[in-house]
Amino acid sequence: MIRKTALTCLALGLFPALAVAQIGESERVGPSVGDRELTLAGTGTSDRKFDTGNFGISGDLGWYVFDRNLLLGVRQSVNYANIEGADISDDFWNGSTRGFANYPFLDDAWRPFLGASLGVVYGDGVDDTGFGGLELGLKYYVLDSTFVMGRAEYQFFFERARDVDDNFDEGAWAYTVGLGYNF
Repeated sequence: MIRKTALTCLALGLFPALAVAQIGESERVGPSVGDRELTLAGTGTSDRKFDTGNFGISGDLGWYVFDRNLLLGVRQSVNYANIEGADISDDFWNGSTRGFANYPFLDDAWRPFLGASLGVVYGDGVDDTGFGGLELGLKYYVLDSTFVMGRAEYQFFFERARDVDDNFDEGAWAYTVGLGYNF
């Protein structure tokens, strides 16, 4: 009888633990390996000294290919600036297309990340050229697969690989705030 009572108490004691384990698993937020991610954002840029700037939109499409902590993808941005007294035109449009890699650090709702990008910039008022970038940001999952995101990128421009060292100090900052979804 004592043995039956002990086993019954042990079994009943396991039910809350199983319920907590199931809740913990169902409340996991963020991507899994193989998931894709789509982000739409507003973006702004400024020169290194914050003297000039512009605004635009940016879209990212990425894949968690190898690990849920490594996002590889492509990013497209379109920007507009209206500059008084410009020689060419008062209205400037430009775009950039680049590949990127981001590494988020935590598996919680708050996910800081570091990353890098490499691509090209083109359009009015800019030299069509290559650029690289280092970035940092933060995602906050408001739902299991939906997040708000903020990112800052330091971009440096170059025409040839040997120009990278010379041009790193002449880069520009790009800031992005947006919404994203894992699917």
